[in-house]
Amino acid sequence: MDFTHDARTTGLIAELTAFMDEFVYPAEPVLAAQLADPDRAPWSIPPVVGELRAAAKARGLWNLFLPGEGGAGLTNLQYAPLAELTGRSVLLAPPALNCAAPDTGNMELLAQFGSPAQRERWLRPLLDGEIRSAFAMTEPDVASSDATNITTRIERDGDEYVVNGRKWYITGAMNPDCKVLIVMGKTDPAAEPRRQQSMVLVPRDTPGVRVVRGMRVFGYPDDDHGGHAEVVFEDVRVPVANLIGAEGAGFAIAQARLGPGRIHHCMRALGIAERALELTCRRVNSRVAFGRPLADQGVVRDWIAEARVRIEQARLLVLKTAWLMDTVGNRGAHTEIQAIKIAVPSTVEWILDKAVQAHGAAGVSQDTPLAQLWAGNRTLRLADGPDEVHRRSLARRELAKYR
Repeated sequence: MDFTHDARTTGLIAELTAFMDEFVYPAEPVLAAQLADPDRAPWSIPPVVGELRAAAKARGLWNLFLPGEGGAGLTNLQYAPLAELTGRSVLLAPPALNCAAPDTGNMELLAQFGSPAQRERWLRPLLDGEIRSAFAMTEPDVASSDATNITTRIERDGDEYVVNGRKWYITGAMNPDCKVLIVMGKTDPAAEPRRQQSMVLVPRDTPGVRVVRGMRVFGYPDDDHGGHAEVVFEDVRVPVANLIGAEGAGFAIAQARLGPGRIHHCMRALGIAERALELTCRRVNSRVAFGRPLADQGVVRDWIAEARVRIEQARLLVLKTAWLMDTVGNRGAHTEIQAIKIAVPSTVEWILDKAVQAHGAAGVSQDTPLAQLWAGNRTLRLADGPDEVHRRSLARRELAKYR
């Protein structure tokens, strides 16, 4: 394994670093002000994000996540340090580069499994940043950590599918620019458990689609990302042509979508950790308690040393995973994808916790990004499969070696 940056990656790192310094970091207080503006349209993307998107697109810093047509053509290993940089300003940089979830996963899904007509109607405007999208799988009434549990029904009626069900924490669905939802439901409840599900494209303005409310995350509305919605589907009719792939392929498609999503989350989370450690170091060097800087306290130095060790360990595992995905495919990297999904959010949570502690009351206030970063990162231990599901699967495979 060789993780040395090639010439293209080195050039993009320099370009993106300059873009972050010139545009993104200065825009952070502007974003906060726009989000707090009482005259802002609810759940709309703040204007500063649109300005950053135009600047990024003009510089070719666009769709860096997508290796195929319409993307930058980067490998996972090339994309990893770039995604990490965006994680340093996770509320602004990923959407600025059109590299934010859930659109990234939906674009990958459509690129891999969508029909030519579906790609033309939905993928092209997503790639161009003209619309946003949502992925509707999680449900409130069942344990969605087991995707075979979902109860939403997708029933064929002639040339149409009829969708009935209830979803929640559907990221982006509150956003007025969200034009389409990819909905996972059961087309054949009598089939083998992993062949019961299918996916259909449902335009957001289809009759019967009812966005009930925006869900909060640890009290945060998270409306800067277009919200996490509860959505009800009541006799929603879409053409049969809106089926993605084949009937019964929904579970397999979901797994294919979630693999890249998991590593992208972990790449960005490393950037969050680096930002948190930087804030911690600046804070403890500038604050004096009991007659000396906090940086002189042994416990604080332990935190900082441990944070650096944990970041380096996590980054190496993420890079190994990216390299495996590039060389042997997502299936061959299955163990490592699960390992980073377990290790990285917990690592970053620990580092953020120590950063909050070092900042004292300021760490839980709105005057630093730490509280919101902690809340957002904590959700990663649930998103794309909770820790316990990944641990269960990893342990089962490890035990199988010795049977």
